[in-house]
Amino acid sequence: MNIVLLGGSGQVGWELQRALAPLGSVAVPTRREADLDNPEGLETFLRKTTPDVLVNAAAHTDVDGAETEADLAQVINARAVNTMARVMAGRGLLVHYSTDYVFDGKKTGAYVEDDPTAPLGVYGTSKRDGERAIAQAGGQHIILRTSWVYAARGRNFIRTILRLASERTELSVVDDQFGAPTGAELIADITALILYRWQNQPAESGIYHLSAGGKTSWHEYACFILSEAHAAGAQLSCPSEQVHNVSSAEFPTKAPRPQNSLLDTGKISRAFQLELPDWHMHVRRTVHELMENR
Repeated sequence: MNIVLLGGSGQVGWELQRALAPLGSVAVPTRREADLDNPEGLETFLRKTTPDVLVNAAAHTDVDGAETEADLAQVINARAVNTMARVMAGRGLLVHYSTDYVFDGKKTGAYVEDDPTAPLGVYGTSKRDGERAIAQAGGQHIILRTSWVYAARGRNFIRTILRLASERTELSVVDDQFGAPTGAELIADITALILYRWQNQPAESGIYHLSAGGKTSWHEYACFILSEAHAAGAQLSCPSEQVHNVSSAEFPTKAPRPQNSLLDTGKISRAFQLELPDWHMHVRRTVHELMENR
């Protein structure tokens, strides 16, 4: 299998380099070689490389920054994705990652794949437009919507909480937004499993929700991170008991966040015979890995 991986230096992309390696040849172009800011140049690159599978882990992911960089977010998250979809249509499989931010978060239960989208900000809108471009191109595709992504590297909630807890004696974290923290390692491993099974029995093209099991708030998530860090012997200034819960209204952001980010993973579990772990497992492992490497 000839695989081209875009965004190989990001949180998910880094893990994908490891997870996809046993499946065949994995080419990881630099940003200069495959620049999503330049869809025309990207098209030229893809037509020359002719991959069997294109895995796109690249995106404009600065949610607040997208509010002032709307054009750039649209180019990277929608126009470039449209280019990928057109090039791959009829030639191979496109695997693309999307987000819970395509929803407004007002549903009471977990979102299923065909729930109406209603993004609250520029980032979610651009990702929704990318999804639509893929579907309209008509090629074989797997869109994996995920949420609350973290890893042992890069910028993410776990690393931010650990940094702040080493600097401060107390923290305030919102408690009225809910989701399931999902590790980049899990996303990469599931992607590899999907591609392995796809070789023998292709599944239906479309959108699949991929997130860890369970439910938590940002506040509960932060408390768990610090509890695990202290259990691993970390010398932090802030104990988990000093993480105060606040409302979203008390912690305003430039881009609004969906209150409910829960994704129903029944479809992907059935299609690829998967059992997704509870969110605590990979968070615990990531926190302990970070503590070991301090």
